[in-house]
Amino acid sequence: MARAKQWILAAFAFLYIYGAAESKKNFKCPSGCSCSKETIILTNPTRFFIMYKCVNYNIYRLICTLFCYPFIRFIEGNKIETITKNAFRGLRDLTHLDLRGNSFQCSCENKWLMTWLKNTNATVSDVFCAGPTDMKGKRLNDLPISPAECMSTDFVRHQSIPIQSMSADIFSFKDDIYVAMAAPNSNSCVVMEWDHIEMNFRKFDNITGKSVAGCKSVLINNYVLIIVTQLFGGSHLYKFDDHQNKFTKFQTIEVFNISKPNDIEVFQMDGNWYFVIVDSSKAGISTLYKWTDQPDRNETGFYSYQFLHEWFRDTDAEFVEVDGKSYLIIASRSQSPVIYLWNKSTLKFIFHGEIPNVDDVVGVKAFRVKDELYLAMTCYIGDSKVFKWTNKQFSEVQALPSRGAMILQPFTITDRHYLALGSDYSFTQIYLWDVQTKTFHKFKDIYVQSPRSFTIVTTDRRNFIFSSSFKGKSMVFEHIIVDLSL
Repeated sequence: MARAKQWILAAFAFLYIYGAAESKKNFKCPSGCSCSKETIILTNPTRFFIMYKCVNYNIYRLICTLFCYPFIRFIEGNKIETITKNAFRGLRDLTHLDLRGNSFQCSCENKWLMTWLKNTNATVSDVFCAGPTDMKGKRLNDLPISPAECMSTDFVRHQSIPIQSMSADIFSFKDDIYVAMAAPNSNSCVVMEWDHIEMNFRKFDNITGKSVAGCKSVLINNYVLIIVTQLFGGSHLYKFDDHQNKFTKFQTIEVFNISKPNDIEVFQMDGNWYFVIVDSSKAGISTLYKWTDQPDRNETGFYSYQFLHEWFRDTDAEFVEVDGKSYLIIASRSQSPVIYLWNKSTLKFIFHGEIPNVDDVVGVKAFRVKDELYLAMTCYIGDSKVFKWTNKQFSEVQALPSRGAMILQPFTITDRHYLALGSDYSFTQIYLWDVQTKTFHKFKDIYVQSPRSFTIVTTDRRNFIFSSSFKGKSMVFEHIIVDLSL
């Protein structure tokens, strides 16, 4: 590092001396260079390489400074991998540029150089790629890099919300966006509203309860409903009241066989609305509810319809439709996930099978890539797994290390498919789908303390990820486009 700094200082000193020498016609070529009347050639690639490796920001500045002197018309550099954009700006007197012997990476960072090479009037030596592997030995200015190849994405923190929550459910109503958050520590279901002026979420309503375990929205006809499950005091259905501009209790849900609600799955099937309350206790039974709207009989609301999967400490449920059939998948911490098939004759779910070789599942989420159906299985112990629907069954296609994981959430923004793997013991890992291998690759880390959900919010032509946190602040991240060639 010390030698690199000395070389930089020597280079700047050389510029000063050379400028003075021009006026006095008295010039001494510095060590490490070969000079003639109109030529300066860097002949010490080792030192040049050391400068680049140790203090790359300074070498960028040095390159720019050297190039910006109008009396320099012939320049030779060595072992440079990347030259910063606009390094050659304003070089009207540059007639020759020798870039041989450099290790240029033909990547997005050098995309600007490809354009410059095609447009410059200077005589430039051929520039050959040193990498990546598939481009090694090819000419830099012969390689078209499409704009799509240089576009990436990032997740930037947009807002922190001082609410600890178990879940976050996004819903839209009258062109406004809301999120219902189950906040057991404050004994409430907090409803937030998106502020189109301030561009963030603000508190809209607070549904108080006792040890709230879940909040889930459902919009049926003109009803805007929120299902609130509780560990104590029963579970209830709340309806939005236009006159009071808040949610008011609409129905007490029958929970005779539910001891410890853990998840709510809402879905529509054959024109009817249903939801499942998943019970995670050994003494409870996961229960299917069906919407009934018969005011004349005073029966408007959700009523228990079928009991499912008794005594198995269920953790999550996911409804999927594939091959013209409807399935309900229920995950458990005490056995393999089970699959129920909707029987159109009896209008009930019947046992269909299991998903083998996966245990201690705390979450199951379905997603599609094009027309193919996948499942993301969150495992607290061991590896979380991705399954694909093939030949009328789910088969494992990928395992992801996930000690202490509580959520493996798939989400899609435009044409990019992601998985967010959240744990209580590490950063949240974001995986990105690779279209070539048809698997997920590690993309980046974001920090959310003890995350429990990741939900897409699209508003005002912007995309956000809303993440609930069980032990810290809930976070909102904006999904942004990054141009790697800039």
